[in-house]
Amino acid sequence: MMPGNEITPTVNPKVLIIYYSFSGQTIGLLHHLAEGLREEKINVRLERLHPVKPPHFPLRSITATLKMMFTTFVRRRMPIKDISPGCFEDYDLTILAGPTWSYNPSGPVLSLIDRYGRRLFAGKIVLPLISCRGYWRMHWRGLRKMLQKCGAVVPNLIVFAHQCREPWRTIGVFLKIAGKHPERGAIIGKYYKRYGHTKEQHEEAFRFGAMVGKSMRQGISLEGLNLQSTGLSSYEKG
Repeated sequence: MMPGNEITPTVNPKVLIIYYSFSGQTIGLLHHLAEGLREEKINVRLERLHPVKPPHFPLRSITATLKMMFTTFVRRRMPIKDISPGCFEDYDLTILAGPTWSYNPSGPVLSLIDRYGRRLFAGKIVLPLISCRGYWRMHWRGLRKMLQKCGAVVPNLIVFAHQCREPWRTIGVFLKIAGKHPERGAIIGKYYKRYGHTKEQHEEAFRFGAMVGKSMRQGISLEGLNLQSTGLSSYEKG
């Protein structure tokens, strides 16, 4: 496959999905995305990143949550265990997925890029998938720059945001990570109904997978696909 925005059609297209999921929201999206790809006869390999010292979800205290917010804001890496040798096979597309941590890619994803970046991504088409509270654009810009420095072609991205209006979304996600139950609160519970992604977003992930798979089989560039969740506000869509 020649690197570029267009995917050369192959008899048996292969996609590597390499990801980190802290609270289970990213993997929930990816299971449906992978099914959409398989619907289009795409061979899919899922590879989960495992931190050497995995953080507990929820973090169980507000102090621990504030500490994590600071360390992730300054992009502190979270060391990961070795990834499988199969990740270094020849794939037609790599999907790099994970949550936004304080406007940045997660610590395990940053460690992956530091450790394996050029070996995994040089000359490859890489499609990031971002699961976020809402503000994803700094994450996207930083991740795209890092991938491009590794020699990757990054034609597009997939974005899903938690479904709730601000400021309740930020407050609710913070409290949920801290081990609280904001959806049960007398006041915030009126505005913050649930943590994470919805059934409709999972269905949308399946549709996005099918769109990407169809484009791969037809050799069409991923650049023109609309892969941003309909749940994003006009500001979040950029």
